[in-house]
Formats: sequence, C-alpha cells, structure tokens
Amino acid sequence: MLWTLVLLLIGLFIIVLLYSTRTRQKNEPPLDKGSIPWLGHALEFGKDAAKFLARMKEKHGDIFTVCVAGHYVTVLLDPKSFDAVINDTEFLDFTRNRNQLLKRIFSLQLPSVKPAAERTWMKRHFQGHGLSKLSSSMNIHLQSLLLSDHRDCGPSKWRQEGLFSLCYSLLFRAGYLTLFESTDNAAAVYKEFRKFDNLLTKVARSSLNRGESKTANSSRERLWELLSQGRLSGRSETGSWQQSYHHFLQEQGVDAEMQTRALLLQLWTTQCNAGPAAFWLLGFLLTHPEAMEAVRSEVGHLISQDTHRQHPPTDLLEAHSTPVLDSVLSETLRLTAAVMISREVVQDKTLHMANGQEYHLRQGDRVCLFPFLSPQMDPEIHQDPQLFKYDRFLNEDITVKDKFYKDEKILKYYTLPWGAGGNICSGKDFAVQTVKQFVFLLLTHLDIETCDPDDKLPPVNPSRYGFGMLQPDGDLQVRYRLKEPLYEI
Repeated sequence: MLWTLVLLLIGLFIIVLLYSTRTRQKNEPPLDKGSIPWLGHALEFGKDAAKFLARMKEKHGDIFTVCVAGHYVTVLLDPKSFDAVINDTEFLDFTRNRNQLLKRIFSLQLPSVKPAAERTWMKRHFQGHGLSKLSSSMNIHLQSLLLSDHRDCGPSKWRQEGLFSLCYSLLFRAGYLTLFESTDNAAAVYKEFRKFDNLLTKVARSSLNRGESKTANSSRERLWELLSQGRLSGRSETGSWQQSYHHFLQEQGVDAEMQTRALLLQLWTTQCNAGPAAFWLLGFLLTHPEAMEAVRSEVGHLISQDTHRQHPPTDLLEAHSTPVLDSVLSETLRLTAAVMISREVVQDKTLHMANGQEYHLRQGDRVCLFPFLSPQMDPEIHQDPQLFKYDRFLNEDITVKDKFYKDEKILKYYTLPWGAGGNICSGKDFAVQTVKQFVFLLLTHLDIETCDPDDKLPPVNPSRYGFGMLQPDGDLQVRYRLKEPLYEI
C-alpha cells in the first residue's frame, strides 16, 4: 500500500513537472496552459467549447495551443488555411484519436479494419445506386410511420407534442427500419438510444458520475442485445445494408462480438444527426413566418406542377430543384452543425498559413479545426451570423449562392457541416435527402404551428459542441393535425 502511494505521488510529480516545464518555443503558436496543472482548460472546454474557443480567439488570434486534460491542442480558426491540415496525411493522423473514442464510447476496437476499405464500402451504399435504394426505403418508412402514428389525429383534432421529440422519434425509427430492418423492436431501440446518446458527450470526456456510468453501460449493453437480436433473427434480406456491413466486417477479420458493437457505432453515426437537424429546420420555419411562407410557396408550386399525381409527393424533390428549401437547410446547418476536425501530429510539422506565417507543431500534440466558430459564425464572412436568414444562401435570382468572402478573397470553406477532405461524411447526401423528405412530408401532411405564437426556439445544449448536430436544451411545443385532403398547402 505504501509503495502504491509512493508511485502515485511520483507519477503526479512527473505530470506536474512536465506541465510546468512546457513553454512556447520559437515559431510555435501562442500557448495557453490554463491555471490547473495537467487539467488545463478541460472543464471550460467541456462545458461550452464554442464560448471557450471564442474567448481564446479574441485573446490569441486565429491559431493557439491550449492544454486540455494533459493534451496540447493547437486550434486553427482561419478557414483560408484549413487545407494545410485537411490535406496532410503524412504529418497528421486521423485514425488514432478516432480509435480512442471508439474504444471509450462504444467499447469497440477495429484494428484490422482498413480506413480506405471502410470508406469504399460506405460510398458504395451511400452514393449512386445504393443511395437511391436507401432513400426510397427511407421514404416509405417515413410516410408509413407518420400516418400510423397520427391516424387518430384527424383534421378536427389537434395533438400537442415537443417538436424535438416528434422529429427525433420519427426519423430515428424510419432510419432504423431502413438500415437494420428489424420491425418489432424499433421503439425499444429508440428508447435505449436516447438514454445512451444523452450521456454520450460525458462518456467521450470520461466525466460520468457513478450513477451516469451505470446508466450508460446498461444502455450500451441493452443496445448490443437488441441489435444482435435483429441480426440473429435472420430477417435481414440478402443484399441489405446490414447484411453487407456484416460481410464487410467479416472480410476485415472482425470477430462476432465486435461486429455487434460496430452496429451500435453505425446506429449512432447514421441516426444521431437527422432528428436534431430536422428539429432546428422546422423550428426556424415555425418561428420565422416569412421563411415558412417562402418554403410553403415552393412546395405548393412543386405539387401544382404534378397535376395528375404522377409522382408520390417526395419524389418531386428528386424531379425538381428546391433552392429555397436548400437555402433554409444550409442556413440551419450553419447555425447548428458543430463538428470538430481533429488530427494527431505524428511528426513535427511546419504549418504554412495563408497569410504567409509559419508555425511549428510538435509531434504528439493535436491540431483541431472548429468550423462552427470560423467560418460559420464569422461576421466577416456571414453578416449578422447569430441571426437566422432563410435566404442567406440564395442569389437575387433564386439560384444557389456559393460565393462568400473574407479579406476580399473568395473562400473555399464558408460552411463545413460535414467535415472536409478525405474524411468528409460519406452519408452526407443521404442525410440531406432524409431531412428534406421529412420536412416535405410534414408540411404536406400536417397543419403544424407553435402552441404560443410568441414561443422562441430553446437554447442549444453547450456540451454537444464537437459532436455533430447541436441539440436543444429544452423543446419547442407545437400542435398539429392531419390535413384534409392530404398534400394541400
């Protein structure tokens, strides 16, 4: 016992020594270690990363290094210099930090899975013919669930519900049925998933208390059980997404236990963002009447063009362009998509900035881009960035606006909700189509409005920065009823 205590004290002394001796070297970014040895800025970073990094940007500029729980993280906030990080696969590594998070969050280890092979498999299913197949299935499930959930909600009967709950439940279950094809446990999977997802950021940061740790572990194990039940029942069709994924993992040498755990990873990856994205989009429309009128007008025009009802309503989205809805979606993602692009420095690197400055990055440190703060919330790029403007991504002639500037130079990256470069989200197109399908269905099938005309959207949950789509801290109460006849705008 005494020797254990001595070793712990020695270890603590070494950590403090290493912390206290780290100083900024020549040509390195500004260094801000915080006031707490080893821990550094971890508490502030985890509580509200956007607020913390905005403060650091104001203090140090577009590049700085901070200490976060023993790690030194260089944060780059100049979008003109992003390619120096995104395109570097020699000095910067994506997989190490990802593998650590997979192990911590999902108890998952996939050392034999080759990243290039995984991306090839993803593209086969989420692009081209595979995308069309998944989108068609998603369409069918969304319509079926929407009508079955609200069969008792006729034109004369209003139902009240939280908008976040409505969006997340419908999109999650439809997505689960589309990808996992297990029809009898979707509600149970959704219930456990929400419990697990609510604690996911704390799991990732190892900040759970004892009760939360017990809940997270229990939900994770229950989800493994539910997902394996669906697989072992043999209900998945030959050639389905789920069957193909298992076949891919088998080819990569992944054992049966890790295959089941990998299903939970895919469940979270494919289902954690669509529901929140749809909530924010519909929430912005419901609280901005001008935007809602513009979208309803565009949707009504599409339906009026299909005078003989030759297409199911959502097929119209594929047959016709929807620049207004696309702009609303882009603006929604600008305001609420908060990914962090992180790399580990595996060799000392000289980072060349767009303004000609050069900075030395140390091996073993991490480098991080946070597009939510810049470019997405940069007032030099987007005027009044805190405000929702439904036509921000529209030109005057109602075409897509894709030219934005900083320092009078056109930007390659003016919003980055999906990441960038070789690790851009493979399911981006599927996610966009899914959210648009869902919004189209709700606007064509339901009368929907806020319960109080003066209601505002709830604030974001600040702990979700860095984990994809932000989630609300609260909900927006809405009331809705089925239209009569259907599809009337």
